[in-house]
Amino acid sequence: MPFYVVQVAVPVPLRRCFDYLPPAGEQEDTWKPGQRVRVNFGQQLLTAIVVGTAHTTDVPTGKLKPLLERLDDEPLLDASQLTLGRWLARYYHHSPGDVLELMIPALLRRGGSLQEAQEQSWAILPQIDSEPQTSEPQTNPELLSKPKTALRGKQQQALWQCFQQQPVWTHAKLTAQGFTLAQLRRLAELGLIETLQRLPIPAIAPLRRDDLPLNEEQHKALMQLNQQLGRFQPSLLEGITGSGKTEVYLQHLKQVLQRGQQVLVLVPEIGLTPQTVQRFRERVDVPVALMHSGLNDRERLQAWCQCRDGSARILIGTRSAVFTPLPDLGLIILDEEHDGSFKQQDSVRYSARDFAMVRAKQAKIPIVLGSATPSLESLHNALTGRYLHLKLTQRAGNAKPPGMKLHSILHQPLTFGLAQPVIAKMQQHLDANRQVLVFINRRGYAPLMACQECGWLAECRRCDARLTLHQSPLHLHCHHCDFQQAVPGFCPNCHSDKIRALGQGTERLQDELSMLFPHVPSTRVDRDTARNKQAFDGLLQDIHAPGKRLLIGTQMLAKGHHFPAVTMVVIVDADAGLFSADFRGMEHTAQLILQVAGRAGRAEHPGEVWIQTLYADHPQLNLLIDNGYHALALALLQERQQQQLPPYSHMAMLRAESPQRHLAEQLLQLARQFLQQQSAQCRNQPDQLSPLVLVGPFPAIMERRAGRFRQQLQLFSGERTGLHSVLDPLVDFLHQQKGFHQVRWHLDIDPQDTL
Repeated sequence: MPFYVVQVAVPVPLRRCFDYLPPAGEQEDTWKPGQRVRVNFGQQLLTAIVVGTAHTTDVPTGKLKPLLERLDDEPLLDASQLTLGRWLARYYHHSPGDVLELMIPALLRRGGSLQEAQEQSWAILPQIDSEPQTSEPQTNPELLSKPKTALRGKQQQALWQCFQQQPVWTHAKLTAQGFTLAQLRRLAELGLIETLQRLPIPAIAPLRRDDLPLNEEQHKALMQLNQQLGRFQPSLLEGITGSGKTEVYLQHLKQVLQRGQQVLVLVPEIGLTPQTVQRFRERVDVPVALMHSGLNDRERLQAWCQCRDGSARILIGTRSAVFTPLPDLGLIILDEEHDGSFKQQDSVRYSARDFAMVRAKQAKIPIVLGSATPSLESLHNALTGRYLHLKLTQRAGNAKPPGMKLHSILHQPLTFGLAQPVIAKMQQHLDANRQVLVFINRRGYAPLMACQECGWLAECRRCDARLTLHQSPLHLHCHHCDFQQAVPGFCPNCHSDKIRALGQGTERLQDELSMLFPHVPSTRVDRDTARNKQAFDGLLQDIHAPGKRLLIGTQMLAKGHHFPAVTMVVIVDADAGLFSADFRGMEHTAQLILQVAGRAGRAEHPGEVWIQTLYADHPQLNLLIDNGYHALALALLQERQQQQLPPYSHMAMLRAESPQRHLAEQLLQLARQFLQQQSAQCRNQPDQLSPLVLVGPFPAIMERRAGRFRQQLQLFSGERTGLHSVLDPLVDFLHQQKGFHQVRWHLDIDPQDTL
């Protein structure tokens, strides 16, 4: 047998593949790209992906390690997925093993099998279930008498009654009713039931409704989108909140389903997934799969398998769903495309929006980006003709856009942070049996605790940040590193008892509003009250209950939710992002304001939005209120062009952190010197690219976080090729540096957070 090695991508930071010896007697043609294998790497046992075979290797034969096991007979990842993985690794300058690991569910990463996607079920045995099953409880005396003598306790009797009512149950549904595995095994030992393994069908009960009537703008957008089917065409659907973008999505994707193809729908937050599924459940009668971090590992594997084998025709998911195999993919829809949640902020720092664009191009299919407040990058692409630009400027149905008012609180008395005219207007809406949404983007009770005697502040021991006071339960909490401590009874500095909570968070605002409006129920929505899907669903049920109500929340309330009873929105503090050090600060502030404002007046009753500010004469804020987001975006694009900032240049950021302040800075100084040398060499070449602009290194806005000091170096270039040409050698250079084992660093391509 001729000598050969198997090349595999191992999930380690090194940006290369590794050669391994095949097990003795294995033919070369049994190894196929996309299969999983188990390998020894250093002291670790890892699952790797086969990328190919070769008859030569740079590694001495005596140092080659043997592969331990091949986990798949057929490739788990197909050729198109491997091609996309290579692009991802190349563009984000990351390890191919780490990138390919993103494309398979966690159970498969740990060496599990596809069979684990099969759902465990329990069924009544044929000899027991001798009578035909009906939807009514089984009452055959002989059938019920046999187990009664052997079953112990009321719970086992109740479990057996379940099987009389229904012959087959999934394990999850039985445990959800409070039954235990031990009780199920007891019935199995008695010969009453048996276990089954099956892959659950991802169908949803069809509640199909007729398509809603479209207005002229919606109809025109739909016709233009339908003309793009069967070829790669990015489209930006820019529609004000409540303009019916989802209805356009639904009627468009039905055309794709009729062609026998699958649809991928990406949403930014888990909280948006249930309501999106409900909308689809009402309108389509095909199997729909879900993919988000709220699922357990087995549920994610099940959804992945359903998409891979084609049984799921629509996949709705958050960021990571973009990697799911869909062999018949015909359309990608990315809702709220501007949202920062589509950018991964650790490990492989990919953009799901940008990767979805590459995936659509590879598959030669259309992709639709939807937003009321599109990112400046997407808007620039639409204005320059790279994307098809579709606009929806009217609210669907009879709903009217809310009126927006800037209310200056400069030199005005405030009651619980609210101006008197704002309180009076809130009372009017509540008296009309409507809902009022009060937005404040700070959770907790108060953002600061201070001593009135000596000025002591409650600060985090590990971050350059102050501790937030929480009342339920009572404690101080750092929202950056999760450090927590008890609330002191006396000042640790001067021992005074005059410690006071300063400022407002959602907890405090809810308490204070209950004093202003004592007979009005309130619902608070933030990370503390909506810790899981069940809690969030409960909050939404309260919100949709009839009658007047106060809604208090953070940006969790702002993203895409439909609250038909909300007729007034109050933005308590609109000034936080007006003077941000981040060049995207005003863009993000405007997006957040309009997303929050869009919750008002979405049904037949008109809405209004009051924005409290200390800077009512701020020119960009007034441009937003008077002329809308599009006008502000054009002004911001002009500023970006003058300063040669994205999207008029391409950006990368090198970040470093270490327990000692000087180490991170030293490493970035070495990186800067290396880049300057590389840039000088490029200038001497005839095919000179745009010059590289370096900014830094300098400390992050919050320099110390979780006990580590953070530094950053920004890189800009007018040409994407010019920027990436220096990044590969830079990463190799940094890996070779000695004496920086305490320093953690990473490269962020197209960063969305520059602070």
